[in-house]
Amino acid sequence: MKSPIYMDHHATTPVDADVLRAMLPYFSDIFGNPASRTHAYGWRANEAVEQARQSVADLIGATAREIVFTSGATEANNLAILGVCEAYGQSKPIHIITQATEHKSVLDPCTVAQSRGHRVTVLPVDRMGRVSPDTLADAFCDDTVLVSMMLVNNEVGTMQDIAAIGRLCKTRGVLLHTDATQAVGIMPVHVDTLGIALLSMSAHKIYGPKGIGALYVRRRDPRVTLAPQIHGGGHENGLRSGTLNVPGIVGLGVACILAKQRLHEACEIARLRNLLETRIRAALPGVIRYGDPEQCHPGNLCLGFDGVNGETLVLALQGVALSTGSACTNRDLAPSHVLTAMGVGNRASSGNLRFGLGRGNTEEEVLAVADMVIAQVTSLRRLGGRS
Repeated sequence: MKSPIYMDHHATTPVDADVLRAMLPYFSDIFGNPASRTHAYGWRANEAVEQARQSVADLIGATAREIVFTSGATEANNLAILGVCEAYGQSKPIHIITQATEHKSVLDPCTVAQSRGHRVTVLPVDRMGRVSPDTLADAFCDDTVLVSMMLVNNEVGTMQDIAAIGRLCKTRGVLLHTDATQAVGIMPVHVDTLGIALLSMSAHKIYGPKGIGALYVRRRDPRVTLAPQIHGGGHENGLRSGTLNVPGIVGLGVACILAKQRLHEACEIARLRNLLETRIRAALPGVIRYGDPEQCHPGNLCLGFDGVNGETLVLALQGVALSTGSACTNRDLAPSHVLTAMGVGNRASSGNLRFGLGRGNTEEEVLAVADMVIAQVTSLRRLGGRS
C-alpha cells in the first residue's frame, strides 16, 4: 500500500537520518546515567547532554545554563506558567495575561493558576489571529507578573509581534513567556532580540524525536525564578527532577544544529505552500484562507471550503496525511477555538484543513495534493458536502 503524502508537519516531523544516527549509540554502547559522576559511563553521557544543551542554546541565542530539558513543550509551558505562579505568588496572587488562540498547553495551566487564586486575563485577537500591542498595554495591572504569548500559532500559522510585546513587557518589568514550538528551528528566533524571559520548544517539530523538549529560563536582565513542578532528585538545577532522557537530548541537540544550518530552506517551503494555495484557488470558488498570509509560518496553509465539512474532507483525502487543526488536543466535534476566537462562525470553523508543509515535500507532491483536494471538494459539494 502506497503511503499518503505527508503534509502534517505542524503535528510532528520525521526524525532526520542524521539525528537518528547520533542517538543510536546512547541506547546501547553509551548507556550511562549522566547523574552518575563516579565513572566513565556517566561522564560520557553527561558530556553528550551538555553538548546538546549548548546546541539548543546556540539556536536561540541563549547560554547553555539557561536551558532546562523537559519531556516536550507541554511540560515546558506548565513549568513556565505554574512555576512563575508559585515563585512570584507566594505572598499574594499574581496577574497573568495570555491570548484566546493559545495552545491548550498554555490555556489549561492558566486555568489551573486561576483555580489557585491567581488572576488571568485572556486577550481577544483580530481576524488574523493577532493581539494588538495596544490591547496588551491596556491589560497591564500593578500585579501583572507574566505574559504568555505564542510566537507562531499552530493552527493558522500567524506570527505574533513578539518583539513589540517584549518591549512592552520590559518597560513594565513583566516576564514574557512564549510557546515557540512552531517557530524555533523554522525561522530565526533570538531571545534577546525578542525580549523573551521564558521559551518553550519541542524536538519533534524540528525533525527530532518525540518525548523531549526544553524550556529557556533567562538568567540575567532579569533573572527568572521558577518553582519546580516535578520533585525528586533535583536534576536540571532543581527545576525538573528525573533521570535525563539521554538519547532524546542528543537527538534534540543534533536537530537544533541541523535546523540552524537549514533555516534558508524556509523560502522553498513557502514557495511550495504558495503554489498549493494558488493551484487550489484557481480551480475552486469559495476558498478562504485563515491567518495572516504574510507574517506567518512558511509551511502553514489553513483553508476553509464553503459547503464542505473539514472532517469529511480529511476522510475523503486518503492519499494525503493532514488534519483539521491541532493534533495535540483530544479531538471532538467542537469548532476550533482558534478560528472561533478569530471571529469565524461555527459552521465555517468546522470546515477547515490545515496543510503543514516541511522539508520532505516536493513540487510534484504539492501538485498531486492540490488535484486531490480539488477533486474531493468538487465531489462533496455535488453531494451536498456535510455529513
